[in-house]
Amino acid sequence: MYTYLFGDRDPVAEPGTATGSPGDWWTVFALVPEIFDHCVGGFAIYQNPGRLLDPQLRELGQTRVGWACGSQFVFSQHCKSCRTAGISEEKIAAIRSWQVADCYSPVERAVLAYTDALALDHGRVPDGVFAALRAELSDEQILELTYITSLYLMHAVMSRALRTEFDDQDDPCVEIPAPGDDQTFRV
Repeated sequence: MYTYLFGDRDPVAEPGTATGSPGDWWTVFALVPEIFDHCVGGFAIYQNPGRLLDPQLRELGQTRVGWACGSQFVFSQHCKSCRTAGISEEKIAAIRSWQVADCYSPVERAVLAYTDALALDHGRVPDGVFAALRAELSDEQILELTYITSLYLMHAVMSRALRTEFDDQDDPCVEIPAPGDDQTFRV
């Protein structure tokens, strides 16, 4: 995998990937070879051409889960993957606010709503969302979508926690001091 991504260069000494990311996700995960192999195996599962789930639906789920979890790395990389899968720029731009976008088909809206239930509601899926998903996808496709999206939920959380790739940033939600010495609030 290292040869595929980095050629014959050492990614620690010469960081960076072809997609513009620092590449440190790979070097961090490689610290524990068994975990690295498991992650790489997950990539092989979702990229297998034998998958029943449409790659566009898969990428919508992966990209939305990156946004929902606040992982700039997962979101950014899967915006690129959306283009590779043939998703329009209009749909990619609307992923952040899919709820009010009129560019998505019913199955795409069901996938995005289901992804939000996985990421934002920790798997608590309203019956109506599951019914909409089930009206469009087979049980096998739903299982594939759930597994792949949840795998990327894990990648997003781990990337933020370990501060790898584009997620190596300070928390933007901090207290801004009031002017002067008095830091109390008065109405």
